[in-house]
Amino acid sequence: MGGGRSETSALSGAGGGRGITTTQNSQRPNACCFCWCCCCSCSWNEEERRKRRRKRISQDTKMETIPNCEACTKPSAEEIRLWSQSFDKLMKSPAGRNCFREFLRTEYSEENMLFWLACEDLKQEMNKGAVEEKARSIYEDYISILSPKEVSLDSRVREVINRKMQDPAPHTFEDAQLQIYTLMHRDSYPRFLSSNIYKSLVHGGSRTSSES
Repeated sequence: MGGGRSETSALSGAGGGRGITTTQNSQRPNACCFCWCCCCSCSWNEEERRKRRRKRISQDTKMETIPNCEACTKPSAEEIRLWSQSFDKLMKSPAGRNCFREFLRTEYSEENMLFWLACEDLKQEMNKGAVEEKARSIYEDYISILSPKEVSLDSRVREVINRKMQDPAPHTFEDAQLQIYTLMHRDSYPRFLSSNIYKSLVHGGSRTSSES
């Protein structure tokens, strides 16, 4: 558990012989001492990561342009109200995901939604070659400690991913996706419901309903 410990992840793709190796002197906080799914969503670590990313983005003007949002129809006033009933209802709605993603962007944590969406896309892929390519891309974009879009995952989940990346499959990131989903639910969702972004949608939807 010493501070000089080195963290290394070495991955080799099936058949291709390609590898991803990342090494970093471990100055980062240890993973949460409680089980993330029972006691803690590691929100403290997420907040520190968000602060570092905010500073990094402000200094880097070459960050890639944020991709377009998902195609969706305009949500009704009733659908917007349903988003406040449960996080599941919000995440099942393309319009809801877009609005929540816009909020995450203001908190410098949009990568959580982008990672979750990339995992959903991977789970729909059937071609083995495409699966390996998409899995490697997800790893480089969101798992690698060298990525500016790295998501917050505990050491247990990272070890699982490193093992599964030896032979990538559509559900390689299943544990990580669930952990990020839980983090967004517990950490970001309550603030989203109190945000001006959501309140303006509710008020706008109410006005539209009363006028029709």
